[in-house]
Amino acid sequence: MQNYQIYTAFGLYLVIILGIGIYAYISTKNFNDYILGGRKMGSFVTAMSAGASDMSGWLLLGLPGAIFLTGLSEAWIAIGLTVGAYLNYRIVAGRLRVFTEHYGNALTLPEYFAMRFPKRAKSLKILSSSVILFFFTIYCASGVVAGAKLFQSLLGIDYSTALIFGALATITYTFIGGYLAISWSDTIQASLMIFVLLLAPVMVLLNISWEDITLALEAKSQQTGIPYSNWLYNVSGIGVISALSWGLGYFGQPHILARFMAASSVQALDKARVIGIIWMLLCLSGACAVGYFGLAYFEVKGITLSSAESIFIEISKAIFNPWIVGIVLSAILAAIMSTLSAQFLMCSAAITEDFYHSFLRKNASSKELVWVGRAMVLLIATLAIIIAQDPNSKVMGLVSYAWAGFGAAFGPLVIISLFNRNITSNAALWGMLAGAITVVIWKPLMNTLNWKDIANLYEIIPGFLACSFVTLTSSIFSPADKQIAEKFDHAVESFTKQ
Repeated sequence: MQNYQIYTAFGLYLVIILGIGIYAYISTKNFNDYILGGRKMGSFVTAMSAGASDMSGWLLLGLPGAIFLTGLSEAWIAIGLTVGAYLNYRIVAGRLRVFTEHYGNALTLPEYFAMRFPKRAKSLKILSSSVILFFFTIYCASGVVAGAKLFQSLLGIDYSTALIFGALATITYTFIGGYLAISWSDTIQASLMIFVLLLAPVMVLLNISWEDITLALEAKSQQTGIPYSNWLYNVSGIGVISALSWGLGYFGQPHILARFMAASSVQALDKARVIGIIWMLLCLSGACAVGYFGLAYFEVKGITLSSAESIFIEISKAIFNPWIVGIVLSAILAAIMSTLSAQFLMCSAAITEDFYHSFLRKNASSKELVWVGRAMVLLIATLAIIIAQDPNSKVMGLVSYAWAGFGAAFGPLVIISLFNRNITSNAALWGMLAGAITVVIWKPLMNTLNWKDIANLYEIIPGFLACSFVTLTSSIFSPADKQIAEKFDHAVESFTKQ
């Protein structure tokens, strides 16, 4: 009976999401609608969609699991992410919304780079699209892994079968509805996520007292030698800097930047910033509390977990009635689906708009592009499933690598392109290449040189610095293009008027 209730609540959520996908299919009139929802998203939908597409299964599986294993020393990442998200809204969001419309109504980040730096348009489009496909395929794999672990825990099936179930749930509504389906469903998904992340810690505190939590954590610390309440345990200066540097990644995440590009206005983004940051603070605090209090709860109850990343699932089963467990599991799937769908769509856009439309079928109709985009969703999903075949894959590790790749390759260039009128096309190209290559070679190179401590530095930092340095210094030795600078001035004027 209990499983029936869980499955019913879980199934109802899936029906609602698929219903949104069908409605979005009816509302999708052209490729602009499919990729950016026609640039008419309001403040609340923009904020919820940006937050939900950002956090993924990492929020409900990876972060609580990390806190469960080593305590509050893992929470530095949450601080870095919050600061980075705020600065992204404050520095990038409004300008990017205006600039992408001013530069040929660019629908994707590669298209924006090509329009902003026209003398290297083709090279920039190919390079940036390749970066998106490489790192997003890995990023998508992390979502598929998280979905597989959820369905494996819920249905008791083997990992390979769960992999297909988890991927199909997301593929279906992304394939059908595109950006409209994703943004509307993200609003529901973000609401579910914050509900369960605030409810779970409260329920733990109602089941065991604060004194029980304190005693349990002390006992566990003596047993393992890990001071779970110590924010600096086993964390070097490099470790703290690496964790905080996750915030740098926001400036270059295509699926988050697309939310800014799709907003109805700059004013809508100002309101979205307030909503989004409050949502983020509450969700990250709740995720940390789940891992921290969950550690104490299972110590008090004498329960051993086989996987730290299943802490949120198992604690929900232990403290909630079956109907609420179904909602909690739906929230976990929501976190996975919201990000994975955004990633599928960004990969689809990169192939369809930046390769197929730009180089193969310049005269393709909007309807044709929509269907090519849908086909590309299936292709990327298949590749992600292949990468995710290993049941021992860690969600956190896959996310970390892809996040660094985008943050380093695109982040500095996005910021510089919005504020510096004199950056040349060659500088943009070489800067992006430097950032991407640095992320890929950093750890192998440092380990080869036997510089173990430096190898532990999160690769987004050297990658971000490399892209910034190469972009800025290359422009010093190249003459500024007068026409490019004048068009930049017009874009700034448009932004100022708004």
